[in-house]
Amino acid sequence: MSKPTASDVHVNAPLTNVSVAYIQAAENYIADKVFPMVPVQKQSDRYFVYSKADFFRDDAKIRAPSTESAGGGFALDNTPNYFAPVTAFHKDVDDQVRSNSDAALNPDRDATEYVTQILLIRKDKAWATSYFTTGIWGLDLTGVAAAPGANQFLQWNDAVSKPASVVRGEVTRITEATGKKPNVMVLGARTYASLCDNPDILDRIKFTQRGNVNPEILASVFDVDRVLVARSTNNTAAEGAAAVMAYAVNSKAALLVYSNPTPSLMQPSGGYTFAWTGMLGAGAAGVRIKRFRMEHLESDRIEGEMAWDQKLVANDCGTFFASAVA
Repeated sequence: MSKPTASDVHVNAPLTNVSVAYIQAAENYIADKVFPMVPVQKQSDRYFVYSKADFFRDDAKIRAPSTESAGGGFALDNTPNYFAPVTAFHKDVDDQVRSNSDAALNPDRDATEYVTQILLIRKDKAWATSYFTTGIWGLDLTGVAAAPGANQFLQWNDAVSKPASVVRGEVTRITEATGKKPNVMVLGARTYASLCDNPDILDRIKFTQRGNVNPEILASVFDVDRVLVARSTNNTAAEGAAAVMAYAVNSKAALLVYSNPTPSLMQPSGGYTFAWTGMLGAGAAGVRIKRFRMEHLESDRIEGEMAWDQKLVANDCGTFFASAVA
């Protein structure tokens, strides 16, 4: 069976733009919104981690006349690395389908949006595995139905729960431990829905101009810059079986974290997404869409590729809230 050669493959800029636009409009997806995206030219490389302990030690001393000043240094770890594997998916547009399509339809655009959505679901689920679960961050807190003990809290669907106090307490703790105030709260869809009806939250905003809870209001209540809600959903059933729809990201959890808005050397962040923009034809998010001929199928293939690596950089910059709601 013949295969396309390198000269047959074309990275389609217009279709790539469609895909990028679709990413920006897909408000349900969370993977590209929480942590900074770091464009990289190489598929794999190292990055540096500075010693937090050295940067926060009180080592300055009074200097007597004609004496040297106190001095010191900091350790640097250059062993952390990233590798951005290529994730790909395609849809074939048959010649007969294209010929029978009505004028209002655009098979190439439809295939591009379909391919992009499948890739976005994969990316969101990978993000959840990397960041939105227990055993990842510096502290896990677990919601319980009654009598919370150590590292537990009363679930936020309970009418007498105090989510604002719980979250603000963690804002204070993380700031003390890292020197960085958490600025992002990520909520599962069901966690967000419960917070919108939580009496503690409603009582705090009852005298504001906007009585309805929304992410901006919650950000103010929790003392963070942004509240993001993960709403992407996916079909967990096998192909051909009845659809079984479920949220792609744990809908009953939450994550409080510091995300560096301007990634740079010597600046921590809970995580970074390394996007391989150096891949031939890739856009700013490491995305490219190709269209090439599959003559033996009498079809044009629309193929999407994304190359990224989601790295946990500073786990002490975050707290994960498991079972935040029942």
